[in-house]
Formats: sequence, structure tokens, C-alpha cells
Amino acid sequence: MSIDSHDDSKKFIQKLQEKFPGDYDFPFLEDKSHKVIDRYGILNPESKGWPHPATYVIDTQGIVRWKFVEVNYRKRPSNEQILAELKKIR
Repeated sequence: MSIDSHDDSKKFIQKLQEKFPGDYDFPFLEDKSHKVIDRYGILNPESKGWPHPATYVIDTQGIVRWKFVEVNYRKRPSNEQILAELKKIR
């Protein structure tokens, strides 16, 4: 999945697979033009266009069921936290 050009997205996935070999069975979002970053309101005004780290759990209807947004890039949700939220929407 790409907000920008499909070719850019393919290049990104190829680079990712070079560094981390394997198959990815989920879509990737590339947002160079900041359409999604702006819509979710996560742009870090102190950076050069980078968003605050964010993790979203979105159901099959496209509804955000859980989010974790943090100003400190070192704070991330644990895998256990994410899995617990995913189990809630099954």
C-alpha cells in the first residue's frame, strides 16, 4: 500500500528485504507527502518532517481501535501490548 508512487513502494520493500530477508504478508504505507501523518496529527514540529512514533490497531472496517503515540521515540509499545489489543477486536 502506498500513498505515493507504487514504484517507490516497491523500491522500499526491496531494500527492506535485502536487510531483513523474508516474505511480508501485510501492506506497507509510504507517506512521503505526509498525507497520513497530517491526517493523524502526528507530525513532530521539531523535526524535518518526521512523525512522532505511532502504532495503530485498525480493524477490518478501517476503524482505529487502539493507538500508541509517543513524543519520546525511545518509548514504544511492547509486542504483548499490541497482541492484547489485537485480541480484543477478533
